[in-house]
Amino acid sequence: MDTSQRDFPVKIFFCGVESMKSIRRLLALAMGAVLLLSACSSWKNKADHDSSRLTWGTWGAYGRQEKFLRLLEETYPDIQPEFISYTGGNCTGYSWAQMRADDIPDIFITSQILDQDLAKERLVDLSSYPFINGFSNSILDQVSMDGGIYLLPVSNSMYGIFYNKSLMEEKGWEVPANFQELEVLCHEIQKEGLIPGIVGTKLTGGPFSTVFNLAKTDWLTTPEGVAWEKDFLAGNASAEGMWEGTMDYVQRYMDIGMLHTDPEDRNNPELILDYLGNRKAVFCTAVQLVNITEFPETGDKIGMMPFISRDGSKNTYMYNPTFYFGISKRLTEPGNEKKLEDAIKILSLLYSPEGQATFIDKDTPCVMSVLDSTTVPEDSLIYDAQQALWEGRAFPMTYANWENVLADIGQAYKEWFRGENGMDKTTCIAQMDKLQQGYLNHSDELYFCESTADFTLEETGRLLGKALGSHADVDAVMVPLGEFHEGGVEIREGVTGKLYEGRINVDIVSAICPGYDGEYAVMTMTGAQAKALAQEGFDAVGDGNPFPYMLVTRGDSELEDAKSYQVGFFMKGYTQETAQSYATQIYPDSLRSIVRTWMEEQKTVSPDGNPWE
Repeated sequence: MDTSQRDFPVKIFFCGVESMKSIRRLLALAMGAVLLLSACSSWKNKADHDSSRLTWGTWGAYGRQEKFLRLLEETYPDIQPEFISYTGGNCTGYSWAQMRADDIPDIFITSQILDQDLAKERLVDLSSYPFINGFSNSILDQVSMDGGIYLLPVSNSMYGIFYNKSLMEEKGWEVPANFQELEVLCHEIQKEGLIPGIVGTKLTGGPFSTVFNLAKTDWLTTPEGVAWEKDFLAGNASAEGMWEGTMDYVQRYMDIGMLHTDPEDRNNPELILDYLGNRKAVFCTAVQLVNITEFPETGDKIGMMPFISRDGSKNTYMYNPTFYFGISKRLTEPGNEKKLEDAIKILSLLYSPEGQATFIDKDTPCVMSVLDSTTVPEDSLIYDAQQALWEGRAFPMTYANWENVLADIGQAYKEWFRGENGMDKTTCIAQMDKLQQGYLNHSDELYFCESTADFTLEETGRLLGKALGSHADVDAVMVPLGEFHEGGVEIREGVTGKLYEGRINVDIVSAICPGYDGEYAVMTMTGAQAKALAQEGFDAVGDGNPFPYMLVTRGDSELEDAKSYQVGFFMKGYTQETAQSYATQIYPDSLRSIVRTWMEEQKTVSPDGNPWE
């Protein structure tokens, strides 16, 4: 998930849903703070999958996986995967675009199960392998697809309501067991001149999750609620007549001061550091993960409690798998027996206590192993959350299948929390129905272009170069291509996602664009200098091992050595030395928006079409 958060002396990791409409269906999320391995982007076509090495698709977070990869090398030194780098702007969307195109790597990784039927078609059923026995029935029930298991989670991120534990203990306040106790406590907090609770609203996924999580303390996780959600998403049910009780309960949370909003609309890390760390508020309701258990300035300890139900019988935590692993069904075909054997070894190690331990350390206090045998200390931040998971009081975070309306519904809830635009609980329910029906009735309008064929990575890069070149009215564009480098070096400045045949919407555009977005540069240089730079490549990290540049020119013309040209560059797709060597102009414009506008004009795109004149 792309964010523009500032760096802090103490880092606080968080998940949320991007509120910008143009990329509103990204996860970020999603929730979560997704983290996956890295790789090599040299796939030209599906035939490349026939190599003897296992291909392993990743999400540009090699450093977070190094412990497991070292364990894998120590345990099975003969297994050396070929990593496939992806660092684009829509990890989840791209993984499922690969799935639809039947172009997934041998070891498939994603953050959400977006299409069960497609998963069953493309992935190996893992239900008969011994490592499945380490999972609890509750987790297996969540990923079961008609009795088969095709994707397994790797660690769960636990979510609840954070609070200043030290402050609570000093005041003699107990963690409430039901809403009545919460109401009394909030009254005591206000008498002390403090804010009971702050809620994160910078990303609209925060308000969306707040309301849905409270619904899960009541009816939404019952068989009736599960059936309603399925019918609502299909257009066969309404929010009106079902959500009134939940909205009344949310209103009660607001009335007791639990859902105070920040006037500056700061991001979640700042809210925790400021409101909880400085004892301005006691509670913080936000979709986030923290990597600290106490505030460094004061030593105050952080606690996490569940979302409180009315009578306390269904106080709930939420969880979200960090990511899922699967194996391509291609490995069950004749000739791939050794690769399948190696893939099973990898998953067997991954879902062993040793493998799970590599994903959890002192910087991940809200993350827990998926193994049923795992225990955490009683003084752990997530001890109660783990008990809730075992007891069936923890539920998956809502995201999958809501992507198209999640941000806008969250915006309505945000306005309600803040008392803006006349939004209240009744209008929020009406907005839910309006937004979902609007999406279903106009879903075709979300697609503005169509690809007539599968593109290679180079062809995709050329396409993006044409789009930027046309918009910037330059003579050429220098396009970095991402790839895996020894030591796990990847770049977000380059093109790492391929465009596949089919209809194109904003999710597809963000999937093929680089991870960095927001500006581009134009430099003046001679043809000889441009060609030399393209030959030299992009030394992104200054290690003398450059990433390839592809020089895309207007009309595919050959640049004249002595002639001066205007050359466009992606955001951060050049070194500081390069920028200082030439007259450079920076333009604040989104490449994703540029590509979308250009594709809308083209109507269709093909690898050998769409000339840039």
